[in-house]
Formats: sequence, structure tokens, C-alpha cells
Amino acid sequence: MKVPIKLLGLRKKYGDKVVLENVNYVIHKGTTTCIMGPSGCGKTTLIRIMMGLETADAGMTIGLEDLKKSVVFQEDRLCENLTVASNIRMVNHHPLETKHLLAAIQKVGLPADCLKQAVHQLSGGQKRRVAILRALMSRYNTLFMDEPFKGLDSETKKQVMQYVKEATKGKTVILVTHDEAECQFMSDDVIYCL
Repeated sequence: MKVPIKLLGLRKKYGDKVVLENVNYVIHKGTTTCIMGPSGCGKTTLIRIMMGLETADAGMTIGLEDLKKSVVFQEDRLCENLTVASNIRMVNHHPLETKHLLAAIQKVGLPADCLKQAVHQLSGGQKRRVAILRALMSRYNTLFMDEPFKGLDSETKKQVMQYVKEATKGKTVILVTHDEAECQFMSDDVIYCL
């Protein structure tokens, strides 16, 4: 039985500003949960607490221990002078064959020859897709995504979202977005930050 992730009474403030207050929620494993709300409401803070990158001032999380986590941050966080293939492979603890890389990049609309390109030669939207692929091609059971589709044009976004949805079936995905259409397409459940 998959034990759910529980957020119990989470509180976080920066100086005098309270960004999270008494957050209680259950996230069922193997589902996609969107965290939605306006800018500055604490979405990124909440996901960072779940990833273990921030500490709540009060409350606790249960069920996040011993998970194999993968992350798509708001920023691409790629090594600009390395190739696309090297960026994807560098966070993996198992070898990735070129044929698997080629199949994946084509599913997100990247050309085959980009595998050998240095990341600094790519457009912003191409870099975003490389960052997404790097997270998807690692070994994980829980994927955190913070505004992963920003900067993609509408057709590319649809293609990438479809690929992410297919690639994460049966895995736990926690997705931060302010886009209602992304949420409706991707998620099984929603946490609203106000």
C-alpha cells in the first residue's frame, strides 16, 4: 500500500511576511497534484519545503522520507558549456543510450542534432525542454515541477505536457503552476494557495 504524503499544519514566514499558514493536505502517491495560486502566495515555498530545500517554521511533513526525487526548477539550471546529452546524462546514475535520448528529445520537439550542441547555443524554450528531459530521464518515483512549461509557445507546450503526462504515469508528481489549463490537463488534484 502506498503511504500518502501528508502536510500537517505547515507555517512559513520571511521576516514579518507569513507566506504559508496552517497548510494541511494529503497527496496520494502515484497521482499528479497541482499547487495553484497567484504570484507570491507561497507555491514555490511549499514545494521547496517538500523537497527538503526549506524548513517550515511550524508543522511537519510525513511520507517524503526515502523517496527518489527528481526536480524541474523554475530556472533551467543547466551547464551551459556542456552538450544537451551531457546535461541529461550528468544527473543519472545509470547509463543512458543515445537511442533513448534521441527518442525522448524528438517527443518534445527538439531536433536530433541538438544532442551534440552546447546548451548555450539553444533558445530559451529549447533549454526548458532539456531541463524537463533531464528530470524525466533520471530514476525517480516523485517528481517536483515548479512552473515547468513557462517560456514554451502554445503548440510546444501541448506536446511537452502530453509527453510529461505519459512519462509520469504511476509516479507522484507535484506541479506548481498559475495556469488553469495546465492544471486541468495535468492534475488529479489541486492545492490552492491564497
